[in-house]
Amino acid sequence: MSDAIFPSLAGLSWNSTKAPRFNTKIQTSVNLTEVRATFASAPLYDFTLSYDLLRDTTGQQELRSLAGFFMARYGSWDSFRYQDPDDSTVVAQAFGTGDGVTTEFPLVRSFGTWVEATKNIATAAIYKDAVLQSANYTLAANGTVTFTPAPASNVSLTWSGTYYFRCRFGQDVQDFRQFMRQLWDARTVQFVGSLGLKI
Repeated sequence: MSDAIFPSLAGLSWNSTKAPRFNTKIQTSVNLTEVRATFASAPLYDFTLSYDLLRDTTGQQELRSLAGFFMARYGSWDSFRYQDPDDSTVVAQAFGTGDGVTTEFPLVRSFGTWVEATKNIATAAIYKDAVLQSANYTLAANGTVTFTPAPASNVSLTWSGTYYFRCRFGQDVQDFRQFMRQLWDARTVQFVGSLGLKI
């Protein structure tokens, strides 16, 4: 499992997609009533990026950066971290309320009414009742905050910071198309990710 970060490159087009995906089993009876069971407590996210321009010149090497990153992951074999430009930051995100006993709280991020544990933390500032904390807590690699001592009853816990998606490429081949000398594109760069530690 690599901690390499997906490169941020010029040339990314606006027609990128992100699709949350669950795993639901649907059993339909003879009279067409359904029984449904979900097997996922959190979605996987299917990302598709499109690059209109990847330069391969002495001063600009976006092609080599992206192709090299793909090859260093051995296609879909190794994972990496991806910071979604539109879904990687929280500000004053609530993640718990103290009860005087509980010491461990997982960091989360909300997306509308959906709340999901966030485990690949890049930066984090922890607050108790809107007061920034500099001591008396630890942040584990899995995104769990442990307080010493436990936060008092009704103390609001919030955090501000950034996070990554843990991803892997969707396939073992990546197409790059040359349309002029030293100018390339990559119309479809696909990978799948989650906010968990593993994919």
